[in-house]
Amino acid sequence: MNKITKPIIKKIVDNDFNLKKMENEFLNEKNKNYIIQYPVVYIHAWKNSNNMYEVYVGESNNIFDRTREHYNDGKIYGNWQVHINNDKSELYIIGHEHFNKSLTLDIENKLIHYLTGVDNVSKVHNARSNPQNQYYTSNEFDIIFNKIWKELRFDNEMLFPLESKVVDSSIFKSSPLHKLTYDQKMLKELIIDKIAETLVTEKKRQLIFIEGEAGTGKTVLNSSTFYELCCMKDAIIKDNKNTIEKKLNFYLLVNHNEQLNVYNNIFNKLCLNDNEKLVYKPTSFINKFNKRDDVDVVFIDEAHLLLTQGKQSYTGKNQLQDIMEISKVTIVMYDPNQVLSTEQYWEYKILNKYINKAKKSNTYRKLFKQLRIHANDTVLNWIDDFTINRVIKKLPTNLGNYDIKAFDTPLLLEKEIKRKAKNSKYCLSRMVATYDWPYNNNKYNNGKFWEVTIDNWHKPWNYQIAKNYTTIKNKKIKNLSWAEQPQTIDEIGSIFTIQGFDLNYVGVIIGPSVKYRNNKLIFCPENSCNDKATRNRKLMNGEYRKFGEKLLNNELRVLMTRGVNGLYIYACDQELREHLKKCLGKKYIFK
Repeated sequence: MNKITKPIIKKIVDNDFNLKKMENEFLNEKNKNYIIQYPVVYIHAWKNSNNMYEVYVGESNNIFDRTREHYNDGKIYGNWQVHINNDKSELYIIGHEHFNKSLTLDIENKLIHYLTGVDNVSKVHNARSNPQNQYYTSNEFDIIFNKIWKELRFDNEMLFPLESKVVDSSIFKSSPLHKLTYDQKMLKELIIDKIAETLVTEKKRQLIFIEGEAGTGKTVLNSSTFYELCCMKDAIIKDNKNTIEKKLNFYLLVNHNEQLNVYNNIFNKLCLNDNEKLVYKPTSFINKFNKRDDVDVVFIDEAHLLLTQGKQSYTGKNQLQDIMEISKVTIVMYDPNQVLSTEQYWEYKILNKYINKAKKSNTYRKLFKQLRIHANDTVLNWIDDFTINRVIKKLPTNLGNYDIKAFDTPLLLEKEIKRKAKNSKYCLSRMVATYDWPYNNNKYNNGKFWEVTIDNWHKPWNYQIAKNYTTIKNKKIKNLSWAEQPQTIDEIGSIFTIQGFDLNYVGVIIGPSVKYRNNKLIFCPENSCNDKATRNRKLMNGEYRKFGEKLLNNELRVLMTRGVNGLYIYACDQELREHLKKCLGKKYIFK
């Protein structure tokens, strides 16, 4: 491949006077054709009354005519264009000698995607998604984009921060603007086609059931499909025989407050939350809409966390059934290995009923490819044996770019995680633990932290530092997920704050509820503080049973599959530590 040159980036004060001036100057520029004759990408950027950036990203074959169109549109009150054509707005024009229509569309898409993940950007206008397939220069895309971002960052670090900071943000990772894999694209088309068919035929209680392990792309598929529907203001729904025009109403349901905040932030940035609340927790949604049946579509992220029995805040018996009674189409993203509490436990007959319903309508599908963990199959198989088959085998010699280590003390684990977090590329590295130490989010521990304590070593559980000290008042920090908040490097994450999120390197403390006996992992509910997993569950037949061993197994698997680049382990059980020494060899760290 020939050497790829630097991009051509021009920045002006965003008004007609400076646009004319640059247009005249470009007539004598050496690289004028790459701006005048080639397609370009451009960014309008301005600060709002909260001193936050708003941006519009576009691409055009004639940047000067296109910008003047924006200036004219700015005369209409309410358009985003009213904020440009003045001395407080800036215009970036980006060209390159290898630009063609497909490449500029992909650059535009990725700039939009990145800017939604920037803390200092509050709104991204024109946040459409139009990813391209293969084209002549597609193999150069990543290199050219990285050069563009680097040059933009050189000009403005607040608007264009480090790439690693952007891609590690929870907003970026859950964004609907990711380029989908082939399997995800096929499933997205299936979902949209099924929605269209249902609304045309006026059917109700249709179920689409997508099953996949952690890290197989369920969340991105969910958010991408949901976002595409959001962009259909007056949707035209078609099947082979009929056409109807209808404004859809649809909602996204999530189970954790952290996820709720992430999706609300995403939709606020993409200007979708202006008129109507789109994201709910399941109980709130059911309580609000239970007297109606006019909801068109409901998407459920991590549906394995839905309640299958009543509790104080939910008086029903099965949240999925209640949601299906309200919605014409329900889309479920489900992983059986991430059920974590008895109140979420799915009896086989109940679960099978829904799977069979989806199979009958040809809307049951599985996602298989691991997209989170950047590791080869030998590493993935080792983690699967550990967390599913409960067998710890000798660590493969070929780990590729993934790193697995075990440590003789929690202090050594802490030091290594903090060392990784100091590197800007891996700053989203944190420690997590099985729920084997007391914690109560609603009460103080006699004026002290609720802590994970091992011999003389101790660290606060998640959110203890922020709750016990009033110095963390920065609203931007409070709106971040737990792992993104800087003080949490000195805390221990739990299953309730890390499920659904990624880390660069995850340091897993395996507590006393997990032991190694007779060449196999065993789970000891009596040593767990997670009463949601260990208490009795009343089944449909009236029988009471415990599922603690299975649910604690699920908890461990969720924790050990958070790391994108590496997995670090400390085990409280001595026999487990001894076996890890044998299996990891030089990867077991003593000092």
